[in-house]
Amino acid sequence: MPIDKQRADIKIIFALTLVHFIGDFYNSFIIPLLPLFIDKFSLTLAQAGLIAGLSRFLAFIVQPPVGYLADRYSTRLFALGGPLLVMVFIPLLGVAPTFWLLLVFVSFGSIGSSMFHPTVAGMVSRYSGRHLGLSMSFFIMGGTLAFGAGPLFIAWFVKNFGLQSTPLTITVGLVVMVFLYKTVPLPEIEGLSKNGLVGSIREVFGAAWKPVVLIWLVMALRAFVSQSYLTFMPVLYAKEGYSLISIGSVVSLFTVAGAFSGLAAGHLSDRIGFKPVFLMVHLLTTPCILLLLFVRGNWVYPAAFLAGFFLLATLPLGVAIVQKLAPRGKSMASSLMTGLAYGIGGLMTPLTGMLADYFSIEQVLSLLAVIPLITVIFILFFPRDEKP
Repeated sequence: MPIDKQRADIKIIFALTLVHFIGDFYNSFIIPLLPLFIDKFSLTLAQAGLIAGLSRFLAFIVQPPVGYLADRYSTRLFALGGPLLVMVFIPLLGVAPTFWLLLVFVSFGSIGSSMFHPTVAGMVSRYSGRHLGLSMSFFIMGGTLAFGAGPLFIAWFVKNFGLQSTPLTITVGLVVMVFLYKTVPLPEIEGLSKNGLVGSIREVFGAAWKPVVLIWLVMALRAFVSQSYLTFMPVLYAKEGYSLISIGSVVSLFTVAGAFSGLAAGHLSDRIGFKPVFLMVHLLTTPCILLLLFVRGNWVYPAAFLAGFFLLATLPLGVAIVQKLAPRGKSMASSLMTGLAYGIGGLMTPLTGMLADYFSIEQVLSLLAVIPLITVIFILFFPRDEKP
C-alpha cells in the first residue's frame, strides 16, 4: 500500500511509539533502584556510575552498526527483538546475586534497548507525512513517558513485593509484544546495500557532515548533563532521607516533563524552525536545573518538572533535524543522535561519580548545570531555515 507523503499514518506512528515506550519502560527500572543496589552490594558512587555508564556505552557501541544494518536489510529483528531483550534481562536485576552478574544483566538489557531505537526512529519519518517534527516528538514522548512511568511503577512494585520479585514484571511486556508483532510493519531499506559501513556514512551524510557534527556535539553534551542528573538525583535524595517512592516521583516528574516539552518543541519547530527553539530552551535550562539542586522539601517536585521540561526538550529535534539533512539513511541518522550522542554523553557518567566521591554530588551537578548555557555558542552556528 503506497504511503501518503502528506498525511501521517496514525496507527503505525502509535505502534512505533509503543515499541519505544515498552522498551524504555523496562530500561527505566535501573536508575531508581540504584540506591538499593548500592546498599545490597556496598557500592561506591563510581561503581554506581559504572552501572549507568555501561548502559550508555553499549548504546554508543551498538546503535550506529544497527542503524547501518537497518538501512541495509529489511527485517523486524531489531524493532521487535530489541524490546524483548530489555523486558527479559532488566527485571532480572532484582535477583542478581553479585555486582558482576548485575552488570551482565544490565549489558544484555541495554543491548536490546540499543537495537530497537535506530530502527523504529528511522521508520517514523516514512509514516509522518509533512508532520515530521510533531511525529518525531510524539515518538520521543513515548520513551520519555516510559522513563516517567517506569520509576514510579518499579518503586511501587519493589516496596510492595520486594526486590526479588522484579522478574514477575516480564509478563506485562509479553502481552504488549503480541500486539506489536501484529502491527509493526516491515522496515524499508534505504538502497545502501552495495556500500560498506564507511561508504554508507559518506553517502548518507556527504556535504552535510559539518552541521551534523555540530548538532551531534550539542546533543552529546545535553545527554551528559541529563544522564548525570538522572543517575545521581536518586543517590542525592536517598542520602537526604527521601523515600523510594519520593525518589521515583522526582525521576518520573523530571522525565514526564521532557515528554511534554519535546512535543511542544516539535510542534513549534514545524512552525518557526529548530534553531530559535534550541536557543530558547538552552538559555533557560541552566537556571532551571540549578533551582532543582537548591530547593528541598515538597518544592523538589515542581522543580524536577521544570528542570526536566527544559533539559530534555530538544531530544526529538536533534533526531528530526539530522533525518532532514540525511534523508537517505534515516536509521543511521537516528543512531547518531540517540545512540552515539546519548552513548558518549552517558559514557561520561562514571566520571561524574568519581568526582562526586572526591567532592560532593551537589558540587559536581552544580558545575554540570553550566554546560547547556555553553552550548548556546554552538547553536548560534546551526544552519538557518532548516525546519524538520
